[in-house]
Amino acid sequence: MTLVAVAHGSRDPRSAATVRALVGAVRTVSPGLDVREAFLDLSEPKVGDVLARLHAEGARTAVAAPLLLGSAYHARVDLPGIVAEAAERFPPLRVSVADVLGTDPLLDAVALDRLAAAGADPADPELGVVVAAVGSSHPPANDAVARLAARWQARHGCLAAPAFASAAKPDVPAALARLRARGARHFAVASWFLAPGLLPDRVLGQVREHAPGAPVAEPLGADPRVAELVVRRYHEAVSAAARSA
Repeated sequence: MTLVAVAHGSRDPRSAATVRALVGAVRTVSPGLDVREAFLDLSEPKVGDVLARLHAEGARTAVAAPLLLGSAYHARVDLPGIVAEAAERFPPLRVSVADVLGTDPLLDAVALDRLAAAGADPADPELGVVVAAVGSSHPPANDAVARLAARWQARHGCLAAPAFASAAKPDVPAALARLRARGARHFAVASWFLAPGLLPDRVLGQVREHAPGAPVAEPLGADPRVAELVVRRYHEAVSAAARSA
């Protein structure tokens, strides 16, 4: 069976490079597993093209594993639609869709490590941490980020608030204002993004304008723990497909 790691795609070449590095990390975590990268939009190869290639190679089963942090439109509509279309075009090929990466503790740990590497101490009670994410028109996806920020505040002692780069409120300036009102004396930004790109750059620009000097963590990237979670989502999908067969 093949794992098709499906990323959103971006015009920023750093994004695709990060996805390819993550796919390499997945191969390292699970040697022998056939892993292909694919993109929903803006980057190549597209998901449909990868599935067509698998069909041409004689593959019968695959798992499309979304490299997405939230269950928003791309995970709920775009990817299942592409998989359903492939099922009609290539009847012998059965493709399961894995769950999104989500706010898993593995990613939680990576994000906190990135924050510490940027010079922030989440145990500082005067620190206001903005947990910056993509944002979605699907409220449950945003709620998951808000719960993540609340967990960090409860567990680590800092003040924390979510912020969204698009499609949802609050944005970074509003989140900073809320943290100031709650008593934060200085700030840091945690990056709940998988890879660099337009939206992380937008967040960085807003931080430089509204909280100059505040450290901004790097995206999660191709950390082995992210790769481990991708492989886990793959195995979960394989098990679910076996139960429903």
